[in-house]
Amino acid sequence: MKKKIYIAGCGGMLGEAFYGQYKDKYTLKCTDKDVNANWLSFLDFRDLKEYRNQVKEFAPDYLFHLGAYTDLEFCEKNPEDTYATNTISVENAVYIANELNIPLLYISTAGIFDGKKDLYDDWDVPNPLGVYARSKYIGERFVVENANRFLVCRAGWMMGAGPGKDKKFIQKLMKQLKDGKKELFIVNDKDGTPTYTHDFAKNVMLLLENEYWGLYNMVCGGQTSRYDVAVELLKILNLNDVVKLTAVSSDYFKETYFAARPPSERLLNQKLNIRNINVMRDWRIALKEYVNIYYKDYLF
Repeated sequence: MKKKIYIAGCGGMLGEAFYGQYKDKYTLKCTDKDVNANWLSFLDFRDLKEYRNQVKEFAPDYLFHLGAYTDLEFCEKNPEDTYATNTISVENAVYIANELNIPLLYISTAGIFDGKKDLYDDWDVPNPLGVYARSKYIGERFVVENANRFLVCRAGWMMGAGPGKDKKFIQKLMKQLKDGKKELFIVNDKDGTPTYTHDFAKNVMLLLENEYWGLYNMVCGGQTSRYDVAVELLKILNLNDVVKLTAVSSDYFKETYFAARPPSERLLNQKLNIRNINVMRDWRIALKEYVNIYYKDYLF
């Protein structure tokens, strides 16, 4: 008998990877308020009664709570909606997992740190700067302090799912390239660690199967910057000599991206390394695989 996982908030880029990596090994029920694939059904996990009813009816062995608002500017403009979605819904998940006595997975973020350090390990104390970061950190704390058994896994700069669902940095660059832009303006004062969704899902599975409960940083290997990622992307696409990269400070985009962002979101997978269970590959290798699989015919 396959074990069962209820995955709430599975309609985004991370959910696509979890579905792909887990569907053959586990029996899944994948839900989201945006039913954008035939393997999804509807749930607004902010509705505790409906969330509880659906999970209890499915009777899973694990509850995965993936979804969140991740647009920082939206979060700053809509704090109440953000806390309902990113924080209160997490409390709902903890209540349900504890009632059923099953482990809970919650996805946290490198964005909960203030960036005053160059590099953060699993035990560094977060200091969130804005509404998004605060909403995620409060959710993280509630899980750690209240869930009976849990995995809290902190992701970095997420990449995955291709043009259909990727709303992050790589897709924003790819869209500009598809639109024929010959010069890209890239910030040179933001550091972090890319995180490939499929590597992330695989590493979560290893923790799950070994029952290594707790809180983990989970990012690709190799710390980098936004500018370095753009350089590597053009290299993979063989566009180094075709497209110009111009380095700018964050102030260049301050009207569009006005929400506070830490200067460094670099994470170190210290606990995964100590447990000898870190399968997160170097970000350059993961980026190349991602582009080759998901963007094969995108620019042409």
